[in-house]
Amino acid sequence: MAQPRLSFASLVRRWGLGMALVTWRYLWSTLPLHRTQSWDSTPRRPPPVPPGVSTEGIQDWSSGSGPGVHRLFRARIRGARTDAATLIESMSREFERLLPREVVRVHQDDPGGVTARAGDDLVVDMPGPWNGPVRVLVYEPTRLRLATLLGHLEAGQIEFRASDGDDLVFEIEAWARAADWKVHAMYTWLRLAKEIQLNMWVRVCQAAAREAGGRLVDGVEIRTTLTGT
Repeated sequence: MAQPRLSFASLVRRWGLGMALVTWRYLWSTLPLHRTQSWDSTPRRPPPVPPGVSTEGIQDWSSGSGPGVHRLFRARIRGARTDAATLIESMSREFERLLPREVVRVHQDDPGGVTARAGDDLVVDMPGPWNGPVRVLVYEPTRLRLATLLGHLEAGQIEFRASDGDDLVFEIEAWARAADWKVHAMYTWLRLAKEIQLNMWVRVCQAAAREAGGRLVDGVEIRTTLTGT
């Protein structure tokens, strides 16, 4: 899909203001985060691309650089006024509403509030000198899975899902490697970049609670597993 081009001045302005704002909000966040990290020598690869979805332009996990990172974010939402399917449908229709405001906007092949479908391409404008092009791999009533495309900082997939129960449970599961050695070096030496990215998905969990009309119970659980290649 065609991506809007930004002037150099606009790019610099967006990078500076966006990174300053996301860093400030990250440093002052008081939401409880329950974090664990472990190492597994066995690679945790993402699921295969489903039949019928084009693999052209997908930045596959195996093409990335450095170790893999498998992350699971889990949030329990109490008092939700919507069910799991309604939450995911809302997210698929208006993905931008759940993203932090530092993310400028989301471009979609088929704009106008149309629910994302398997095979659709999206571009998420990020607070930096890059964008996040992705392709919808799966859209089902309670889950939405995306794959990174060429030009993304990472190679891999991310899945958003929800389930009903005593509390509505919202989860984000990501399988990722750095797109190339330059990005790997940046993430290794500038650890704040990885923390800010982690914070973005934590804030999506918060937004999901608001969208569902409930409240988070005891913050967000984050399990990180570094894996072999």
